[in-house]
Amino acid sequence: MKSGVAVQLRLAAALPAPNRDVTYVFYECEEVDVARNGLYRLSRNAPETLSSDFAVLLEPSGGAVEGGCQGTLRAAITISGARAHTARSWMGKNAIHEAAAVLDILRSWTPRQPVVDGLEYHEGLNAVAISGGVAGNVVPDECVVTVNYRFAPDRSEQEAQAYIRDLFAAWPVEILDSAPGARPGLTAGPAADFVAAVGGEPRAKLGWTDVARFAELGIPAVNYGPGISEIAHTPGEYVEAAKIVAAEQALTRWLTA
Repeated sequence: MKSGVAVQLRLAAALPAPNRDVTYVFYECEEVDVARNGLYRLSRNAPETLSSDFAVLLEPSGGAVEGGCQGTLRAAITISGARAHTARSWMGKNAIHEAAAVLDILRSWTPRQPVVDGLEYHEGLNAVAISGGVAGNVVPDECVVTVNYRFAPDRSEQEAQAYIRDLFAAWPVEILDSAPGARPGLTAGPAADFVAAVGGEPRAKLGWTDVARFAELGIPAVNYGPGISEIAHTPGEYVEAAKIVAAEQALTRWLTA
């Protein structure tokens, strides 16, 4: 993300008279609770600042245009048991052991790969946390598995939540948080012009981005920036310097043609 910020700063400094009315937006807390998201707060407190016909988010995309984004939700699945002393464990029911049934569903789950507006998405469903236990000599009576579902933008938040509740219907499910996806919308208006200007073959954005925030505002938006999205959030993530320069050059061409 820092490389995208660098490109924006360079454009703002080097292009005193672009061919479009450009607003550069820098904000904090993009990947935390929605109430703290800087773009969300800006859209509520000063919506005129974001009034536009088109937006480009310099998300890492390997220099390709990535259309739309997946929706995301986290859900807590609670497995119940019965406490007992571990010396007499047969008198209880181990909730952590019972969580294996939830993990079996996750292991055998087959992801959807729908084509939305010509781009193929690949859904994901994973356990991201598990908690349980009372003491070293107690059979636990509760275990909670937290799952993260990344759903294609042909599903609404409500449909995604209903799907997770149905998939884990044997247990209580609490939706912890969710955010809608956004369809690509690359074939008309400024988005199509942008794709033509920067070139390359568009692909689906596998992940949630603030493209969805702009979609809620009725503003077409795309993901385009340096960085390798496939290695984001890994210990070895990096950005090739040449990709940063290439992104700056492509955006300069678009803003000066």
